[in-house]
Amino acid sequence: MSNPFTVSRRNILRSAGVGFGHLALSGLLGSIAGKAAAQGLNANNPLAPKRPPLPAKAKRIIFLFMEGAISSVDTFEYKPELEKKNGKSGPGGGTITASRFAFKQYGESGAYFSELLPNIATHADELCFMRGLYTDTPAHPQAVVQLHTGSANAALTRPSWGSWLLYGLGTDNQNLPGYITINPPIAFGGASNYGSAFLPAYYQGTAITDQGFMPNIKAATEKDLERQQIDLIQDFNHEAATVPGAPDAIDGVIKSYELGFRMQDTVPELLDISREPQHVLDAYGVKPGLEGSFARQCLMARRLSEAGVRFVEIRQAGWDHHTNLHQGLIDQSRMIDQPTSALLNDLRQRGLLEDTLVLFGSEFGRLPTAQGADGRDHNITGYAMFMTGAGVRKGFSYGSTDEIGMAAVEGRMHINDLHATLLALMGIDHERLTYRYEGRDFRLTNVAGVVQRQVFA
Repeated sequence: MSNPFTVSRRNILRSAGVGFGHLALSGLLGSIAGKAAAQGLNANNPLAPKRPPLPAKAKRIIFLFMEGAISSVDTFEYKPELEKKNGKSGPGGGTITASRFAFKQYGESGAYFSELLPNIATHADELCFMRGLYTDTPAHPQAVVQLHTGSANAALTRPSWGSWLLYGLGTDNQNLPGYITINPPIAFGGASNYGSAFLPAYYQGTAITDQGFMPNIKAATEKDLERQQIDLIQDFNHEAATVPGAPDAIDGVIKSYELGFRMQDTVPELLDISREPQHVLDAYGVKPGLEGSFARQCLMARRLSEAGVRFVEIRQAGWDHHTNLHQGLIDQSRMIDQPTSALLNDLRQRGLLEDTLVLFGSEFGRLPTAQGADGRDHNITGYAMFMTGAGVRKGFSYGSTDEIGMAAVEGRMHINDLHATLLALMGIDHERLTYRYEGRDFRLTNVAGVVQRQVFA
């Protein structure tokens, strides 16, 4: 319980002038809330859904992260010159090495896919490729963090892109986190990839496992008793928040307790994919163990997005093929090809793809030259990702790398440009989504970023 003799701003206002100071404060807060409501905001709930400042093409994002760097030239970047120049010396040294996988064209767009991805290839006319991507660092930890936060600078941790989306747009379902990462990166940057950094703590991502386990959340069995316990804890938290110099994190704790309590009614059931019909489980390829990990993640991503989660990321690790490239690609592709295709089909059939943006890609690419007997090294100068869904052109390729896939030469697109473009699709001007910290206005794209409107439908 609070100490009535504690000297705090709230207690002073309550006692001064027979409580009129407190009434005045209440009136002021009510006025602020009224102005916020008139603008479509909620001053008491920063996670309430907000109107996008610009016309939005998408309402939510699902990011399929291939951690370790998928080799574009072995999957969906067909380069005939690789075959012609196979065995010759490449730019900067190294031996140019053709892919060992057969490519063919799909759909009216004629997009090439290798034999590794036959199911994803059936969506060729729905996909929008970005083939001129490049980034700044060939080291996984820094590149993964830069992909997720816009900066590879370890001296200052930046908010993750999902946190920026929550800050700018809030979330539709107040009983669920607005930003969920399934099977998140651990070795390469850890929690920095879904953290809120200097943004308030309630904007950070919530991590769950590919088994649907969310720490400390389980179905409530004695709700009345738990409500009393939460109320008691919140009394302490609210009182602590009034102490001069109280850290901003307390506000995040208060909101986290309330969200956690509400989540008990929704999360266990939502993440229980066994409730899905058998034909849906079969379509995704759900199975026990590591082989079925990505399938489970894809199905959970659909369920979470359908429930109103703003940003969902799922991860397939194991693409860092410095060795064992050939068999490694076969094994990895087998685990992600069917589930990815099923996710896109499921979203489309449910009408969700109309306002959901799906992004597929890695922190960088892999070189067209050989590394050792059966590997490819990192490539930061030119690689590809693809998008589909809300607001993007279908059956379209933007940008390109050179004839062997070494470097981006047309439609060059830095990670900052990618982030600017994703925000624009969500109705946000990346230059105006800022947060003041230590005397400076920060943003996801730092002082760079150009929206690549060529990919917009």
